[in-house]
Amino acid sequence: MSIQQVVTAVIEREDRRILIGQRRRADSSPLKWEFPGGKVKTGESLEQALARELREELDVTLLRAVPIASVEHEYGGNMGSLLIIFFAVAILESEIRPGPFEQVAWVLPRELSQYDFLIANHRLIAELATGRVKPAELLASVPSDSPPDSAPDSH
Repeated sequence: MSIQQVVTAVIEREDRRILIGQRRRADSSPLKWEFPGGKVKTGESLEQALARELREELDVTLLRAVPIASVEHEYGGNMGSLLIIFFAVAILESEIRPGPFEQVAWVLPRELSQYDFLIANHRLIAELATGRVKPAELLASVPSDSPPDSAPDSH
C-alpha cells in the first residue's frame, strides 16, 4: 500500500500565537485538534498542495513555506500510512475565514499541550511548546523568492 502525503501549515502570528483547528464532529477523529492542511493530490507539489489547502480551509494566500518536520504515521483501518510534512507558513492575509473546522483558535506554543491533538502531531507540539521549533524565526531565516543577484552590493 502506498503512503499518502499530507501537508500541514504551522502559521504563527506576530504575537507568537499559532493557528490550530478542531475537526468537525462528523469527520474521522472527531473534535481532535490539528494544524490546517490536507492530502497532496496526484501531480501536485507539496507547496501547490499547501497553497490549495490554505485557500480551501482558511481562504488565505500562501506567501512562503519552510519544511520544519515530518512524521510517518499508521492510522490503521483503510487509512494506511500517512507521511505528514509540517511547514512553517507565512500567509498574505491577516484575517482568516475558516471553513471545514468545528472551531479554530490562536494559541501560544506553551498552550498547545492543553488541546487534544491528533497523535501524529504530538512530537511537533512538544518541540513548539519548548521553543525548539520557532516557525517565525525559520521563515525569517529563508530569503524570499527574489533573485540572489538583486541583493545590494556589500563591497
